[in-house]
Amino acid sequence: MYTDPIADLLTRIRNASSANVTTCYAPYSKLKENILKIMQEKGFIEKYEKTEDKIPELAIILKEDRKLNLKRISKPGQRIYVKKDNMKPFKKGLGTKIVSTPKGIMTTEEASKKSTGGEIICEIY
Repeated sequence: MYTDPIADLLTRIRNASSANVTTCYAPYSKLKENILKIMQEKGFIEKYEKTEDKIPELAIILKEDRKLNLKRISKPGQRIYVKKDNMKPFKKGLGTKIVSTPKGIMTTEEASKKSTGGEIICEIY
């Protein structure tokens, strides 16, 4: 059993991207599904699907010829929080940070529009 399922998801995607594999699989959870939904909306992955097996999994289809840089920010041993006033653009708008807020999982841009702070989960560029 692994202690950080989000870091495991990001590592699976990063490894598949580096190896030029188009599909990777990860165990299912609602939090992972929300992170993948944001990644799909921002154009970092092609799409994702939940498999309807006895043990559900997420099938993640990556874009071809795109190397993803994923970095886990807030870890189980050290949580990193940001206030609503400190939500700055990341990589001049080319990347995005995913934040867990009381209003749900969203990007820093959406969180600043909704005027809420939260825990920075990861950054993607």
